[in-house]
Amino acid sequence: MLTRRSLLAGMAASAFARTQERKPPNFVFMIADDHAGYVLGCDGNRQAQTPNLDRLALESTRFARHFCNSPVCTPSRQSFFTGQLPHMAGVTRLPTPLSEDKPTLAKQLHAVGYKTAVFGKMHFNRPSHPGQHGFDLPMTEGDVNRAWSKRPFKPPEPGIRTAPQPWQPFKTPARVWLNADKLPYPRYYEEMRGTFVARQAAEFLKEHRGTQFALWVGFPQPHSPFEFPIEDRDRFDPARFEAPRVGPEDGWQIPLIFRELSDADKRGIIAAYYTSVRFLDSCAGIVLEQLRALNLEQDTLVIYTADHGYSLGQHGRFEKHCGYEPALRVPLLVRLPGRVRRGVVADMTEHVDMTATILDVLGADRLPIMHGQSLRAYLEGGKVSAPRDHIFSEYLENEEAFIRTARHKLIFCSGKRHRQEGYETDNPTPGRYVKLYDLREDPGEFADISKKQPEIVAKLEGLMLERLRKTHPEAAGEPKGLSTEEALEFYVRPRDV
Repeated sequence: MLTRRSLLAGMAASAFARTQERKPPNFVFMIADDHAGYVLGCDGNRQAQTPNLDRLALESTRFARHFCNSPVCTPSRQSFFTGQLPHMAGVTRLPTPLSEDKPTLAKQLHAVGYKTAVFGKMHFNRPSHPGQHGFDLPMTEGDVNRAWSKRPFKPPEPGIRTAPQPWQPFKTPARVWLNADKLPYPRYYEEMRGTFVARQAAEFLKEHRGTQFALWVGFPQPHSPFEFPIEDRDRFDPARFEAPRVGPEDGWQIPLIFRELSDADKRGIIAAYYTSVRFLDSCAGIVLEQLRALNLEQDTLVIYTADHGYSLGQHGRFEKHCGYEPALRVPLLVRLPGRVRRGVVADMTEHVDMTATILDVLGADRLPIMHGQSLRAYLEGGKVSAPRDHIFSEYLENEEAFIRTARHKLIFCSGKRHRQEGYETDNPTPGRYVKLYDLREDPGEFADISKKQPEIVAKLEGLMLERLRKTHPEAAGEPKGLSTEEALEFYVRPRDV
């Protein structure tokens, strides 16, 4: 029997197939820094103020259970930029630069005729130059800061408190560099760095509307210190937020730098983050409005996502750098009017899947090594042939990796590495540990049931080892005779050059 749903899905697939005979669409990729998937109105969060992204979501396929492959900026970004999991991309730590030799999305799109450009954060960790990683026009962090800092600005009006400058994370108390007082950056809206990035992207769209373009926009928000303009200083009342509960099982693993935060501090930090997300939304709105004004919406594939999520007090943490759900789940919105269906996908997907999807939809060749699968079938109103039964992520700065299924979360850590990113605990090298959570019964991930469910631990450790063996460049060098957990320790060591 032909149902309405199957009829609509067939029509969508037919329309998508017809459009592939035309010129491939333009491409706009917007990525935020530290935007957690749960701080979005369209995700059901009534406190979040994200009208532009919510509107985009209504016009898009929204992937509601989309996860990063590393909960830290540089590894995550370079992973989906290359289509390879971080350990294969060669970037598993924050300061590591991506090798210029690596195949990338931008190189692939440039090769098929796209004019490629990037404005904003990319974490390449090297000065930019034309042609870098496939970008004809790269204006990354250093370029943005130099150009933006030369622009005139209006000083704050007398009596307006603003955030202290410069920002000094780990040098000033955590309540200061996490903006617990919810102080605005000392600029008005049009003078903000995020606004500048959005305006540069909008100008590129105007100048290149007659060409085929692929544009990356890397917003600096809502990364700490959660910057927002002076006009937004009264947007959120900290008293309307509640700091997540912290259980006794969290005690030893709470980073030392967060131990002195008061409940009022935590509420202020959360309010500052939500205000910064609101500002991020307005910056995304500048780019989306320019597409609309230039009549480019119908012929432009738009993707919005974030490099990873963020913890706002869950388990006592105000950061990512861990395997808990708030740090791993991220937004993913995909829009191409008339060719991508509107709706929500509940199946689990990974960041590396974006790479395959983008190249598939834009009609470009696959990259030589790709660890994800195309999500195009979801965009057409169907399902992929093999929906993911788990997601994999890794944080090798702390020699740990994570497997999440529909029901369970496994965290494996060697416990041997003295982490170097500033989030030390009072037991920095506790030795190997494994945690298992039942996400159905314990969505907050408080009760470790690894001792009670050894068979599930064994199954998920085997699944983790299988993913690593299939994708790791040094798999052939795995020593013989190792136990599963010894083999996992072999793979979770960072090897960045």
